[in-house]
Amino acid sequence: MTNKIKWPNFNDLLIDAIPRDHNRQVKSPYFIDDMLALGKVEKVVDLGCGMGNSFDLFHKKDPKIKWVGVDIESSPEVSCRARADADFITYDGIHLPFEENSVDLIFSDQALEHVRSPKELLREINRVLKPGKCFSGSVSYLEPYHSFSLWNYTPYGFKILLEEAGMTLEQIRPGIDSFTLIIRQILGRPKYFDRFWEKESLFNALIGMIGRLKGKAPQKVNLAKLRYCGQFVFLARKKR
Repeated sequence: MTNKIKWPNFNDLLIDAIPRDHNRQVKSPYFIDDMLALGKVEKVVDLGCGMGNSFDLFHKKDPKIKWVGVDIESSPEVSCRARADADFITYDGIHLPFEENSVDLIFSDQALEHVRSPKELLREINRVLKPGKCFSGSVSYLEPYHSFSLWNYTPYGFKILLEEAGMTLEQIRPGIDSFTLIIRQILGRPKYFDRFWEKESLFNALIGMIGRLKGKAPQKVNLAKLRYCGQFVFLARKKR
């Protein structure tokens, strides 16, 4: 008689990083307020900054923050950059031009799926972060190809990459679902779908409704949404 293989459970692999407070769909800036409240933040790096949109977000929170946008020399997003009121640095896709233990916070909005050497870059992120400081943002999971994207990350795979680089995944939350992103792509990315980054997408709302009807705890609903998300939002921390 052949023994049945017991495969690792998705829930068990991620449970320590799944929030219990709510199960709302969130976007990449979700953790910013929490990170700024943890202690003094003098220097923020937006990794894969593109047009530099997060400059306004951080300076609205604290005008004294030193914001630095980092990106490769050429990308569709960089080519659209028009602002001259922020500091931008070009890098080679791996080596961050900062000293060891010198950055208070690294933010990355949907950039890591475009990085050619993610393992090496994550080690660089860990190198330049101050001990105990945070790396946060969002990344693609079940999202279709877009803008020279190279990879998609499973939540578990991303957790392992962070750990190998010297960081701990503290929280992971569902972003917009994959079905909405796929339909959006099929229809030619109409503006109508932009609303589903600002409010719960229809599929995520359905999962939430089913969860409420079944009396599921927020943590269980978060896990259900993460199974089918197109993007997820993360908070990681460099070990002290």
